[in-house]
Amino acid sequence: MSFDRRFSRVAAIAAISILVALPAQVLPVLAEGVATAPGASVAAADSDPQKKGVAAKAIDKVKEVAKTASDIFSRVPCRSPKGGAKAMGTLPHVAAKLAAGKPVVIVAFGSSSTEGFGSTAPEYTYPNRLAAQLHRTYPTADITVLNRGKGGEDAPEMMARLQNEVINAKPDLVIWQVGTNAVLRNLDPADTAKMVEDGIGRIQEGGADLVLVDPQYSPLVNTRPESTSKMVALLHKVAELRKVGIFPRFEVMREWHEGQQMAFDSFVIADGLHMNNWGYACFAQLLGDNIVKSVGQIKLGINEPGPVQQAQKPM
Repeated sequence: MSFDRRFSRVAAIAAISILVALPAQVLPVLAEGVATAPGASVAAADSDPQKKGVAAKAIDKVKEVAKTASDIFSRVPCRSPKGGAKAMGTLPHVAAKLAAGKPVVIVAFGSSSTEGFGSTAPEYTYPNRLAAQLHRTYPTADITVLNRGKGGEDAPEMMARLQNEVINAKPDLVIWQVGTNAVLRNLDPADTAKMVEDGIGRIQEGGADLVLVDPQYSPLVNTRPESTSKMVALLHKVAELRKVGIFPRFEVMREWHEGQQMAFDSFVIADGLHMNNWGYACFAQLLGDNIVKSVGQIKLGINEPGPVQQAQKPM
């Protein structure tokens, strides 16, 4: 390989690396500038088909990165619901470990919206978006986020793999997304709530913090309003009895649509059920904000970790 060709490859890779690291709002402008800048190496490569191929691929990659990034970051801002969502609860165990700089393991447990169906690449699933946010906030911390989502499942199937895929990982925090498929499969909400309560008890025995995530507000789920309402209410009751956090996804997504006047296709894909890249990104951002808030409370001494509280009484 000639020196010129090697140089073109190195320059292209370096340019991509720099551009990927820049804010997404800048990328589309830079991509256009690279494509049209007079006197750039692209123009100099016109007489050499091999050089032109390398440069063209570099430009295409820049444009692709810009388009993908802008799909998430250049749309409407990710805002909390008006008046604030219900508190997710304090997370004393994971917050104390983060505050002390100790390794942290988070397990994202659930079905297809945990697995990431609807996202365009693995990095856009909510567990990976959450991991990226926490790594940015705590750059020296050893944080592992495990994706334990499996499409189509609900509490019966999740309970069968709870020990192997969640408890055996010795998590500091479990984020358990559950209930949507139970609604769509006409499962009894009370039976689902009972299984979730049993699962919470098993997770609490290991000392982990836990956050439940209730069903999503989306066109398909909204075709079954009575069952959905019961499921959401029962999951919140379980969280209250078991003294665990709950992320009110149904309330948050309804605020996107009704309060912020966002069309469903702004955050839900064409199947009317699963979130798109933006939906997962905002969901992860709001979850991450609550974790960061809990760490701040620990550092201020107003969220001291203590023994896990058990349920007041079984349902």
